[in-house]
Amino acid sequence: MTHTRFAFIKANWHGEIVSKALEGFLQLVPESQVDVFDVPGAFELPLVARDLAKSGKYDAIVAAALVVDGGIYRHEFVARAVVDGLMRVGLDTDVPVLSVSLTPHHFQPTDYHVQSFSEHFVKKGREAAEAALMIVRTRAALAA
Repeated sequence: MTHTRFAFIKANWHGEIVSKALEGFLQLVPESQVDVFDVPGAFELPLVARDLAKSGKYDAIVAAALVVDGGIYRHEFVARAVVDGLMRVGLDTDVPVLSVSLTPHHFQPTDYHVQSFSEHFVKKGREAAEAALMIVRTRAALAA
């Protein structure tokens, strides 16, 4: 297989936690194979994922965000829009787009929640790396 490239997009909203997903991803995928992109929040993930997919540079794209109830709008609405948008990007562009966009039932910026969700994002980042590597291998085998 040629040199595999991945794009990793991370939302800066709760960035100290979301960045842990990249940390987990890089435990399994060499940093030299990953281009990292930051966006303001979760809503921007599908747009940037689409632009990256259309570039033809990436074998898979990972998008990470923490969507919490901000009190103004229902976080479920945002989470659904983001995940639906990411899925549509993958299907429309034929580039796998994987989501590490989590929506906890309860989140408060306490030390306990920040630590717990940070650890969870590391794990989810590793799982995204495993999935990205697997889908790239599977698609390469199908193309052979």
